[in-house]
Amino acid sequence: MSKAMKIAIVDDEQDMRQSISQWLALSGYDTETFASAEDALKVLGPDYPGIVISDIRMPGMDGMQFLKKLMGSDSALPVIMITGHGDVPMAVEAMRVGAYDFLEKPFNPDRMTELAKKAANVRRLTLDNRALRRELSDGGQIMKKLIGQSPVMERLREDILDLGQADGHVLIDGETGTGKTLVAHALHAVGARAGKKFVLISCSAYEEDALSKRLFGPMQPEDSQLPAIEEARGGTLVLEDIEALSDALQARLLSVMNDQGTPAETRIVAISNLQQQDKTLEDVLRPDLFYRLAALRITVPPLRQRGEDILTLFTRLTEQFSEEYGCDAPQVSAQEAAQLLQAPWPGNVRQLINVAERAVLQARRGQGTIASLLMADHDEMQPVMTTEGKPLKEYVEAFERMLIDNTMRRHKGSIQAVMDELCLPRRTLNEKMAKYGLQRSDYLS
Repeated sequence: MSKAMKIAIVDDEQDMRQSISQWLALSGYDTETFASAEDALKVLGPDYPGIVISDIRMPGMDGMQFLKKLMGSDSALPVIMITGHGDVPMAVEAMRVGAYDFLEKPFNPDRMTELAKKAANVRRLTLDNRALRRELSDGGQIMKKLIGQSPVMERLREDILDLGQADGHVLIDGETGTGKTLVAHALHAVGARAGKKFVLISCSAYEEDALSKRLFGPMQPEDSQLPAIEEARGGTLVLEDIEALSDALQARLLSVMNDQGTPAETRIVAISNLQQQDKTLEDVLRPDLFYRLAALRITVPPLRQRGEDILTLFTRLTEQFSEEYGCDAPQVSAQEAAQLLQAPWPGNVRQLINVAERAVLQARRGQGTIASLLMADHDEMQPVMTTEGKPLKEYVEAFERMLIDNTMRRHKGSIQAVMDELCLPRRTLNEKMAKYGLQRSDYLS
């Protein structure tokens, strides 16, 4: 469960600090108060996990000086300024400097809560993106996130490494929930542009005029962002839902790509989420743009084609959620392992994440089964069976590998503890670990 977003309240008037704090605390926020800007600056670092509400008129360092200090440290930190009567021109100047918004006294507490909620959502997205970028800046680390030993995942990693070193534009397609955005990050992280800007835009999240300005400009004087084409210059620009581009924006994007020459100054990675039975991306995009993008193409495999990778992923996910919720990970029986392998997974990895979290929650309560979770998701998942039947031997081996992997992980690589729990002699355990490609060194803490 995500932690409550922090709100730093900075005001020299004690009654005002306390009343704002109490009101926002009732709305579920974790508040902390400061009597001066100087005190607040000792705490508010570049990655402060929250937002700031500050009075403009304060003794010592006033709100405007405080805002400039904060913007110099972290320009994406949302700061809501509180102004008195007659301070509106100063508030407008604060917005120009970088304030998120302002409230004029006397203000409606509900309006303050609404504004704080919007600012907190913006901050959460910023921090999540920063954490993801830090995590994905290392090409080796991101490749480790593409878990699995199935042939389709081996091929996917090889494609990423090959196309990451190439310099052309790339099209990534595949079913919803397969991890296409993660693949886009990986392409950037393993290539020559790894140290350059990575800009991601969802084309379906904007109206056409707003998308045109966000991609190509012109931006308004008060906008702190550059157009995405400029922002990503020299790096990678990822366009999610490329099929949402209008004809006019497709033409403009193609013009920009043609002007860049070869090699391209900015690499375009297009992600398609088109899921219509009667249409392909080639039907939706103008031919010259489609062929420019599809010259290098990666199709991310659906989860149902990844075999026993499903069990490996499920185990990792339940371990993560059990740690988050402070409980033991559920033990998967042979029957449940077969059900996980046989499920069609229309929602792919995204659905697997959801099932893993709910499995941990229901195990904590001591009720429910994995089969019930699978069948609750979609009526078409009854019975829980794919169209691709597999020999019983494959299911048995997949479960056996998962069982040894889980036990080794739980005992942190202690061979004796694993032998005792699974009632296996040393030689048999060694043979099975070799068969399934399990290395004791991977489990040592």
